[in-house]
Amino acid sequence: MNTLSKTVPHPYVGMWVTEDGYVRQELRPDGRYDEARGARKSAYQGNYQVSGTYITYQDDTGFSADGYFENDVLFHGGMVMFREGSSN
Repeated sequence: MNTLSKTVPHPYVGMWVTEDGYVRQELRPDGRYDEARGARKSAYQGNYQVSGTYITYQDDTGFSADGYFENDVLFHGGMVMFREGSSN
C-alpha cells in the first residue's frame, strides 16, 4: 500500500445513516467501521475497503458483506444510507 492511500482518505469517510436513523455506520479513515443499530452501540465492527464506488466489509467475527455508493448514497445489505447531515 502506498503512503498516499494511508494519508488521504477516500471521499466516503464519515457517518452514514438510514433515513429513520436506526442504523448508523461510521467509516473511519483508518479502514475500520463501527455500526450501531437502534440503542445498540457498536453492534458490528470490522474492516472495510473501498475500490472506486464499491465497498467490502469484513466484520470482526468473520462475516463479510458489500455495497456501493451512488450519488452520495450508500446501498448496503438492503439498506439505503445517507451521509449524516445531508438532505436526503
